[in-house]
Amino acid sequence: MPSGSARRCRRFLRRPPYPPDNKVLNQSVKLKWWQALNPAIYLISILPGVAVWLLVLPSGNSLLALLGATLAVTLLQHAINLLNDEADWRLGADIEKTDSWVLVHHRNLGLVRLHGWLSFLGGAALGLGVLVWSERLGILIPAVPLVVLGYLYNSGKRPLSYTRLGEWVTGLCYGPGVFGGLWLVTGQSVNPAMLSGALAFGCLAVALLLAHQPSQMRTDRLAGKQSFAVRYGVEITYRFVRILFLMFLLAWAVALLYQQAGLVTTGVDILLSCAFFVVRLKKNLDSKYLLLSSSVLFITLALIIRS
Repeated sequence: MPSGSARRCRRFLRRPPYPPDNKVLNQSVKLKWWQALNPAIYLISILPGVAVWLLVLPSGNSLLALLGATLAVTLLQHAINLLNDEADWRLGADIEKTDSWVLVHHRNLGLVRLHGWLSFLGGAALGLGVLVWSERLGILIPAVPLVVLGYLYNSGKRPLSYTRLGEWVTGLCYGPGVFGGLWLVTGQSVNPAMLSGALAFGCLAVALLLAHQPSQMRTDRLAGKQSFAVRYGVEITYRFVRILFLMFLLAWAVALLYQQAGLVTTGVDILLSCAFFVVRLKKNLDSKYLLLSSSVLFITLALIIRS
């Protein structure tokens, strides 16, 4: 009869309930932390900071506050990635993922949760420190509920990511939450440019989320995860990815125009946006293309502004 401590340890080493033919489950997968890190996915937290810089051009303390807040957001995203891997492994969705943080921690779900919580607390502490230092504690009023949503996204027996609210929560957290919060940290007030930017990055975040759902449909459906792809199918999912990417490009262009970014900057933005959208008209948009095209767009605009 195993002792109580042994039973507790076994809870953290649980295998997902299926499928028996899964290669990740049946092979001894050795994964290092840098293989699971996947730096590109953190661009969805970094690009809003770059976008705010392009629109506002902060300097001095405002620039330092923007950099600190962007790092805090990135730490929070890292925490959400960890907790998402833990929730998926525990509940049985996306268990074919070969770069899961669960594998880095040798399938010890307790360690994955601890790692996630340390990152979550670090990001929250850094963000709070930035607000105290910049004397903008009023931002906590809209920020705290969104941080709670981020926590509930992957926590509990039925995380929000497993419900029909998953896509909405993602859009709210990365649109008004990340972009809007970074905008306010620089001392700007709410205006049409902020609202357009928040809409843009909310659309981009949801587009990224939808773009990787089709490959997970099998395990998502078995686990009871009500993702957009499970509910509506592959074809409609990719169609909405394209629509959301177009909305991102249009909303970002509106933000630039309102901030009077200049004729050359706006012209290059429109030209690149059209090129990025048209070049993949006959192909599905995957997350790599969305991140790559967005990054090239913002880097190009940054070079023009700095020249």
